[in-house]
Amino acid sequence: MIAYTTIGTSDIEKAKAFYLAVLADIGGAVMMDLGRLAALGTPSGGAMLAVCTPYNGEAASPGNGNMVSIAPGSKELVDSLYAKALELGATDEGAPGQRMDSFYGAYFRDLDGNKICFCHFG
Repeated sequence: MIAYTTIGTSDIEKAKAFYLAVLADIGGAVMMDLGRLAALGTPSGGAMLAVCTPYNGEAASPGNGNMVSIAPGSKELVDSLYAKALELGATDEGAPGQRMDSFYGAYFRDLDGNKICFCHFG
């Protein structure tokens, strides 16, 4: 159902480098680059994550209550991608752990303050 999610950034090159490094272990790559917007996805297809400078030219800011959730495929990948994000300068918003019987998640804020979750169902 979801084709892509877009989050704002104040520095497109820094955001691309951050997400390419964080998502490298699951095959994350730039699928489309329009200069002010880059869409990252995986070779298997599916929903993409786009980072962009705001179209209206105003400052990028994270929305309160907005969050992007990425399912990398296992609890181990949730743990390792979360750790990699923190190593690259992200801030902790909730260490990896079982949240419900069938949901395992880890939360962080990226370099621009956007809230991101890595999760595994099952």
